[in-house]
This record gives sequence, C-alpha cells and structure tokens, in this order.
Amino acid sequence: MSPRPLTALEPAATPPEFIRNFCIIAHIDHGKSTLADRMLQITGVVDDRSMRAQYLDRMDIERERGITIKSQAVRMPWELDGQTYALNMIDTPGHVDFTYEVSRSLAACEGAILLVDAAQGIEAQTLANLYLALENDLTIIPVLNKIDLPAADPDKYAKELASLIGGSPDDVLRVSGKTGVGVAELLDRATSLIPAPVGDPNAAARAMIFDSVYDSYRGVVTYVRMIDGKLNPREKIQMMSTRATHEILEIGVTSPEPTVSKGLGVGEVGYLITGVKDVRQSKVGDTVTTALRPATVALPGYTEPKPMVYSGLYPIDGSDYPALREALDKLKLSDASLVYEPETSVALGFGFRCGFLGLLHLEIITERLDREFGLDLITTAPSVIYEVTTDDKKTVTVTNPSEFPNGKIAKVEEPIVKAAILAPQGLRRRDHGALPEPPRHPARHGLPRRGPGRDPLHDAPRRNRVRLLRQPQEPHRRLRLPGLRADRLAGGRPGQGRHPAAGRTGRRVQRHRAPRQGL
Repeated sequence: MSPRPLTALEPAATPPEFIRNFCIIAHIDHGKSTLADRMLQITGVVDDRSMRAQYLDRMDIERERGITIKSQAVRMPWELDGQTYALNMIDTPGHVDFTYEVSRSLAACEGAILLVDAAQGIEAQTLANLYLALENDLTIIPVLNKIDLPAADPDKYAKELASLIGGSPDDVLRVSGKTGVGVAELLDRATSLIPAPVGDPNAAARAMIFDSVYDSYRGVVTYVRMIDGKLNPREKIQMMSTRATHEILEIGVTSPEPTVSKGLGVGEVGYLITGVKDVRQSKVGDTVTTALRPATVALPGYTEPKPMVYSGLYPIDGSDYPALREALDKLKLSDASLVYEPETSVALGFGFRCGFLGLLHLEIITERLDREFGLDLITTAPSVIYEVTTDDKKTVTVTNPSEFPNGKIAKVEEPIVKAAILAPQGLRRRDHGALPEPPRHPARHGLPRRGPGRDPLHDAPRRNRVRLLRQPQEPHRRLRLPGLRADRLAGGRPGQGRHPAAGRTGRRVQRHRAPRQGL
C-alpha cells in the first residue's frame, strides 16, 4: 500500500507526466459511487467526519434513488514509489439512459476502471461502457467489486472478465468498496498503468468543455479538460464555436469541493467561471482558447445525442410557459442529451416536444423541473417518431397522432436500434437447441424502438441471466410497417396488416392506446 502524500501537487504547476485521468464505468448498482467514496477517504481529500455515503452525488434525487445521474470529477493526491501524483477521477452513471454522460467523461480521460459486481458478473451496461472505452482507445483496468458479499464468486467472474478483454484472471483486481479492501492497490495500479496526458504546454491554449452546470449566483460553471497551453485567472478567453469572448473570474479544480487555483495546465481537469448568465454561450463539446493568442484548430466535439423517446411537456398554468422555456435552457446546460422544441396543442396549449434517451431519463427530467423550478407540468404519453409516406410520394414526420396525414398512405416506417442479446450456455429455445456461451462479439439484431408491451429488460427472467444490450447512440435503419393505419397511432383498433416482428404466425399487432417505448 502506498502512503498518503503529505502535500498535494499545485494545479497549473503540475507536470503532465505526474497527472493521471481516469473514470469508473460499470453496470448500474455495481458499486461505482461506493468505490469513489473509499478513494476519497484513502487519499485524504475528505476526512472521516465529513464523509457520507454517495459523497459525489449532489442532487437529492440521486441520493433518494441511489443512482448517479451526473458525472462528477474530483482531483486526488496519491504517492507511488516516493513520487506524488495528481489523480483526476470521474464517477459516471451506470444506467443506459445516461450513456451520453459516460461518453463525455471517457473523452476527458486516458484510462477507465471497468467495475464488475463479484456476485452478479458481467451485465449489459458493462459491455456497452466497455465498447465506448475501447472506441476512445483508453487503458482498461478490470476490477471485481463487492468481494465481501456471501454470494460473491470472484474466481468465476475473474475468468469471465479476463476472457472478455484478454489477459489472465490474476490481472483482475479484487476490491471491496464498502470495506476498503484492495482500493489502495487499485490506485497504485491506476497510477502505474494509465498513461500520462499528452499536450504542448507552449502552444495556444485549447480546453474542451465536457460538462457544465448553472449556478443561480455565479452563472454558468464550465468544466474543462486542458489539452494544450495554459489558462490563467483574469484572462480573456474565447469560445471557438460562437466566438464569444469572456473574462475568467474564477478558475480552479474540484477536490472534491471547488478549490481556487492559479490556473490550469496541460492534462488538468478543472472548472471556469466567467459570470455569464446566458446558458447558450457555453456549449458542451466546444473548445475554449485565449482571446489574445487564439488557437486555429478546434478540438473534435462530441457526437450529437439521438433521442430514443419523445414526450410533450405542457405547463398546467399557461403563464408558466416562459418559465418552462428558461428551465429547459438551464437543464440543457447540465444535461446535453436533452432535446426540445416548441409545440402547440389544441387541448393543452403551448408547450415543448422533448426528446429523451429513455423512460428513466424522461422521469428524471420531469421530476427535476418540479423540484428545482417548481413547475406543475402535464406529460403526454411517450412515443417514437414515425415517417409516413403518402401515395403522392410526400414524407411526413409524425411525432404524435394528431400529425398523422389524411388520405391514402403508401407506407409507414418506424426507427429500430441495434441490440445484442447475450445468454449463458445451457439456456434452450424451441427448435434451436442450446445457445452458445456469450462470445466477445455477440450476435446483433435490429429491434423496434416502440413496443406494445413492457420493456424486455423487465420481462426477462433474472434466473436465466438473459442480457439485452442496448446501444442508444447508434440508431439503425427504419422498419416498414405494412397496413398500419392512423387509428392505430390514435389509439383505436389496430390495422389489418401484420407487424414484421410477428413472424410467420400471422399474429396481429397487440392493441395499445399510444405508441410506447419498448427499448
């Protein structure tokens, strides 16, 4: 075990070779936040008196539900072989609806700790987050958590994890975020294996915005990862996408509380406060540079999020419409995956058509609008987008039943997604024998986003360990629905045609009131 460093490295004066940037990725409820709590205690950035469970989860809704919604970055000191290092750790969400938060965090790191529950094994989001990390060319450190549980089987899942990413089962670390066993060895391995950030300290300053929040007193708080150059307090900066110029009023790092520093250097992760109240002037994925010596080439931004489900949000009191617009603008700042546009309903009045990454995302956003902004809202039934082609070759995008065109319909298409179904050996299906052992390259299928029933994730028997891996950021093609009529979208009797997913049995599509999200 490495000793706790007596003094931490100063921001803006830390050489890049002594900086390590990594994040923790895992399936939901595999112990990411608990492991982060132990890291905060062992490194000494939080004392025992101030420590509490889920320390980095700042929202009440996160603590009540026991889930992480917002990624949180923290700077920790650590000593290895007599040398002090600065570790920038990001705790990420685990639910599929917040995958966009994970993808932005991965872009700000050089390494990732892949955490697996020693009692449950590899789950769907374990693989999904692993694929995201591999796409970003990150160093992966496999770790088994919760080894203190009576149902834990570390040897079995160490072999499974090693076969997935390659290597030996002995290379898989075994820790307990609850008791702290093995956490110090994990920090040692992260320090020795994760490469140092690479950048030119003498080049024009370039920093990528990977997150931001709105503070009612200080305005927009922008979280950045420095790539090249250096940023100093009271320096004029420029946003390369909008060319807007601001002055840095405060700059610092999160450790884990905001700590003012003398600047940020290459490879460091910190925050900027310019006092700007306009939330549109701080876009996630934008490049920050200096106004006096601006960079000429912007950093590659993030892939735009693609909503999986749409729903309308309308204020009960029509006079709250401007407040709803302002609230959505502020939430968009802290949640870049939220998409919305104005919409008018004959029955509900003025509101917004919002796109979400899933039903949990929809539920969290509506609850935040209620708690943080005091808005009483009406939420319409969630649905997906249909593309309707009429006989005169016109294509209409239908987001709700009222937009379905009149007249003869040539075809109706709905979006489908890529999905991989993983099942253990021995699970049988009719006429097909045993399914193979989960391979490193699972079979992928196209499945409709909407569905008449419940989410397949809820219906799958837990004992069979069937895992459905959803990839929300990568929509596939569109699926044609022959014989689909407008009354099916409006909640009437279903059309006479067969749904392609019904197979050869000729079963009609089940009746349901409105298109619902199935995936």
